[in-house]
Amino acid sequence: MHILAALFIDGIDVRQVPGPSTRIDLTGVGFSAPAPAALPVTIEPHLVVIVHCPPDHRGTAALEVVYRRDGEQVARNVQPLEVEPGRFTYRLVRAELTFEAFGTVEAHCRIDLGPATVVPFTLLPPVG
Repeated sequence: MHILAALFIDGIDVRQVPGPSTRIDLTGVGFSAPAPAALPVTIEPHLVVIVHCPPDHRGTAALEVVYRRDGEQVARNVQPLEVEPGRFTYRLVRAELTFEAFGTVEAHCRIDLGPATVVPFTLLPPVG
């Protein structure tokens, strides 16, 4: 299995179209956001990881997402993946991330200890 994409999003919608075929509609894709309040603050950004299972794969694996700030782990999520060979799936990953200062957290996403796809998320000062 391999990761096709990993993105921070506001929303996701899955719909069927003729074929039969499936569409994944993502809204609010972003890599930063203003803080909702003064620091310190805890946020829970939504990360979607889209995965493909090759036809010759067994169809089971583990998805691990490690959130790092300045090289140090601040959160971790591990969940099983079951995907029919030749098909696609997605997983939503949420973590509680506490920020004492504005800055960037990186989500390191990988399957079965394979190579990581790294997605940054930056917390900005509040607006207004």
